[in-house]
Amino acid sequence: MPVKGRFAPSPSGRMHLGNLFSFLLAWLSARRQGGSIVLRIEDLDPVRCQPAFAWQLMEDLEWLGLTWDEGGESAFSWQSARSPLYAAAFEKLTAQGLTYPCFCSRIQRLNEAPHIHEISPSCPCALLPPETAEEKSREKTPSHRVRVPHKVISFTDKLQGKCTQDLWTGCGDFPIKRADGAWAYQLAVVVDDAAMGVTEVVRGRDLLSSTPRQLWLYEALGLNAPEFYHVPLLLAPDGRRLAKRAADLDMGILRQRYTPEALVGILAFLAGQQPSPESISAAGLAKIFDWDKVPREDIPVSSFLLS
Repeated sequence: MPVKGRFAPSPSGRMHLGNLFSFLLAWLSARRQGGSIVLRIEDLDPVRCQPAFAWQLMEDLEWLGLTWDEGGESAFSWQSARSPLYAAAFEKLTAQGLTYPCFCSRIQRLNEAPHIHEISPSCPCALLPPETAEEKSREKTPSHRVRVPHKVISFTDKLQGKCTQDLWTGCGDFPIKRADGAWAYQLAVVVDDAAMGVTEVVRGRDLLSSTPRQLWLYEALGLNAPEFYHVPLLLAPDGRRLAKRAADLDMGILRQRYTPEALVGILAFLAGQQPSPESISAAGLAKIFDWDKVPREDIPVSSFLLS
């Protein structure tokens, strides 16, 4: 099967060096195998996500040489336009008895969780009788969660190796729809990757623990799961993970400091692809890209690279 990778940015701010690192690896992996890339805009959160950021990140990716073959400008590649697909998946899970309304606030769940492990590791609403849930729904709009089974999910990440998680104790019943109607990431990403024919997902290793529940959703929905590569995160010189909210080396700053080739060269060095941060184009790097050289642990970004 032809390889199809994807970019799936959230337009909640300007991209930073850490975002670029994972996007570059996704692009290199697909291009090295003669595959394609789809760009999906993950704008599920109507409060944090802004169209202006989406258009800016597309321009930033093009500036760097990271082109895509599908999606991007197409309206249906934006998650905010894909609600009918998520609703259909929700109904399929509901028909299997796997969803239930949740009336708890996040603080309530955290406070009550230690006392309800024999019932559910996540939410006491799992045991509400249907008539009680219906009555409460008239007073408060609920979120919705899925019931996870006592099941161990094992898979082999192509970079991190074998991973195992007991769904019941490792994540518990998790949300798939918010009370305000917004669809949760875990459901949307599964539906979208399957619908778009994505065969290879490259993303930060902070999402490794989400993969077992997503694999379970693929199975419950009768969908084909992709292969996964969970890549290391880039850390600031003080040990912090780079983040949008801290404006850590965002593209506005990076584009003032570097040419596209110089920035790709730095990222290639951090990814173990070359012995020094020599300038190189994304297309040139794709010809020599090797997953075996990519580090597995998080990578501190030395201050000398950022001067």
